[in-house]
Amino acid sequence: MGDHDHQVMADGGDVLLDERLRLVLLCAHPRLSREAAAALTLRLVMGVPTEEIARLFLVPTATMAARLTRARKKLAGAAFTIPPASALAARVAVVADVAYLAFTAGYAPGSGADVLRPGPAGEALRLVSVLRSVLPADVDTSELDALLALMLFQHSRRDARVDDGRLVLLPDQDRSRWHHDEILEAVALLTPLTDAPAAPYLLQALVAAEHSIASSAEETAWDRIVARYDELLALAPTPVARLNRAVAIAERDGPAAGLAALDGVAVPGHRLPAVRAELLLRSGRHTEALKAYDAAIALCRNDAERAHLRARRAEIG
Repeated sequence: MGDHDHQVMADGGDVLLDERLRLVLLCAHPRLSREAAAALTLRLVMGVPTEEIARLFLVPTATMAARLTRARKKLAGAAFTIPPASALAARVAVVADVAYLAFTAGYAPGSGADVLRPGPAGEALRLVSVLRSVLPADVDTSELDALLALMLFQHSRRDARVDDGRLVLLPDQDRSRWHHDEILEAVALLTPLTDAPAAPYLLQALVAAEHSIASSAEETAWDRIVARYDELLALAPTPVARLNRAVAIAERDGPAAGLAALDGVAVPGHRLPAVRAELLLRSGRHTEALKAYDAAIALCRNDAERAHLRARRAEIG
């Protein structure tokens, strides 16, 4: 394939990269940091509001607005074209981060009445699938394969996440409503990666796999999930990973152990006090649980999630 036509072709000669993917590749330009590239793509390509991008990156809205402005200025004059194969390969990791943030934005809407927005999530899946299909054969696609598996596992549950407008948490979901063809596709993507080096998307996909292959919530292999989070934290010690590990610890060892694992965890937004409230409630510490639920409700911007938190709080009396 020559560089002169600035197109990436599939085997049949079809142009698989549309203007949206061209813009994604522009936003993944080497002039930008990976974080700036992801934020700019969410705003310009996926149409995610600046306020929600700020929440995804755990920074104030004003800070994110300034970052977006700087990123736009850095791209002034950059060519709006498909890069040659060598440069395209170098941008894969950036596009992977962009896609997963866009996917996350679809499944964690920050405000409004929507429980989820499958549109952005589906577009993010398509983005990864298309990019993976057009990369040169000598490019390592293991990162994209792991990411695609992770997204498929999570996307497969979309129809079970909502019941009559109400949020349904993973343990309470009707597993017969999961898209099992997508779960099988994800497992097939993961199978060749069994001996691959540990990497963040791969470890997250392996956690998602444990949930997806369990016949019921009670059958979930929490010991394996905790082990995966331990590996993940050794590679990428993010606050969200620590929070998720604490939840897994609570499921394996009980709510007191989960609360202990939350010590020192700092995550902006409502999820941390919501998890703390649930574990306090399970521990029988009702007064503390009430306060934690109140804190979570005050911070929650999504109508469905807030309704769920209020219902849980009402159960305390």
